[in-house]
Amino acid sequence: MTKSLIKNVVILGGGTAGWMSAVLIKKVMGSVVNVELVESEAIGTIGVGEATIPPIQLFNSVLGLNEAEFLRETKATIKLAIKFDNWKELNHSYYHTFGAAGKSLAFCHFHHLLQRAQNLGHQSHLWEYDLNYLCCEAEKFAKINTQDPILEMGYAYHFDASLYAAYLRKLSEQMGVKRTEGMVNDVKQHKESGFIESLILKDGQEIQGDLFIDCSGMAGLLTEKKLNTGYEDWSHWLRCDRAVAMPSERFENTLPYTRSIAHTAGWQWRIPLQHRNGNGLVYSSHHYSEDEAVNILTDNLESPSLGDPNFIRFRTGRRRKQWNKNVIAVGLSSGFLEPLESTSIHLIQSAIVRLLHNFPHQGIDESQVAEYNKQSKIEYEQIRDFIILHYHVNERTDSQFWIDVRHMDIPASLKHKIKIFKENGQLFREQEDLFAESSWLQVMMGQGIQPRDYHPLADGVPQDKLFNMLDQIKAIKQEPLAKLPTHDEFLNKLCNT
Repeated sequence: MTKSLIKNVVILGGGTAGWMSAVLIKKVMGSVVNVELVESEAIGTIGVGEATIPPIQLFNSVLGLNEAEFLRETKATIKLAIKFDNWKELNHSYYHTFGAAGKSLAFCHFHHLLQRAQNLGHQSHLWEYDLNYLCCEAEKFAKINTQDPILEMGYAYHFDASLYAAYLRKLSEQMGVKRTEGMVNDVKQHKESGFIESLILKDGQEIQGDLFIDCSGMAGLLTEKKLNTGYEDWSHWLRCDRAVAMPSERFENTLPYTRSIAHTAGWQWRIPLQHRNGNGLVYSSHHYSEDEAVNILTDNLESPSLGDPNFIRFRTGRRRKQWNKNVIAVGLSSGFLEPLESTSIHLIQSAIVRLLHNFPHQGIDESQVAEYNKQSKIEYEQIRDFIILHYHVNERTDSQFWIDVRHMDIPASLKHKIKIFKENGQLFREQEDLFAESSWLQVMMGQGIQPRDYHPLADGVPQDKLFNMLDQIKAIKQEPLAKLPTHDEFLNKLCNT
């Protein structure tokens, strides 16, 4: 493709995607490359990505961030799970936690043992054996100092995305990232290769680069408007195409989980921060008008609003290539998957980590680009299937929207996964799948799928021993609760030290 040394990296766009890209590239690559970020204060960011998943801890760790400082700077709270209300049916709730229930045998997952026990009359449910769930219900959290994997408690964060971007900008500039204020007026390409050579700003500045990171949002100024990469549309599976966001005053008690509340044609998020709550409604414009969407959201805020509604239009899907020529699309420029499982910020993180693993040196190679795009495609499709699962496996009869998504055709990959679980409770994790078996298990069972059979190894445990084992596991999981502080007590202590 090109055989010139990759020395100058130019990032177009700030926000969470731009500054996460800048700070991680500079932290890892150091003086090997120059990093320049071009953004304009006149261009706003969507900035509603306030919930994350556990891999964000690795990102922060690589940067060397102090957790207490991070929590203070971003007004962050702890996230142990997502609570889903009304997804299976009205007035039904379940959790998708970042933990795992019970304790598995070498070749037999815990839920097989539990299913056999339930068949024998044992009165319990999956989440009673999940420490994350128990902490969510008790509104408690603290790190447990233990070597026992049964007490591991995975967690992520809720934070103010605009404050996180500002925090990372400060760190980036301290590391030597150059920020240039300006709006792009033109883009220069090499006449033969089509590679981007420079950005021409409205004030006449020319920003030259060897590698460009497109963080320009859904517009995709480089990857789409200049390189015509193309878009794979998934709106026939994920039928919501609008969102409206509105902050509100914080609750007195800060919940350690996100809430996802299904309505007749979409769902509402509630995200607790230290200084406010994040709220929004993801919906289908074929079913709600903008006024109807605002009314549904405001009627369900549970605390006074702090601003006007912010409308967002989107089309679910992905760019056909995340890496095209010498441009890598990161964030919303690479595609859009609705925030149901809080994967937007993670997709920024994984895109930059993938680039760092495959960073070009003496030029960009076709095989390198192909591998990057293959991995990106697999990641997007696996997350897509997980999100479709929530919609497709439902028992709601109160609206045509839910009836339609229940009867729609779904990707063969997801159809296969559901079929295997329905038959014998088996779960398998695809290579590099972001979501572990415990995540698929909780959503499938939470949405109402009960396997017809269980693993034969579960029959190898005598009934009395099985019941005793379950009772012991439950007691071990519940034992730490009495000693744990409330979520608010944990935040107050950590943030005020």
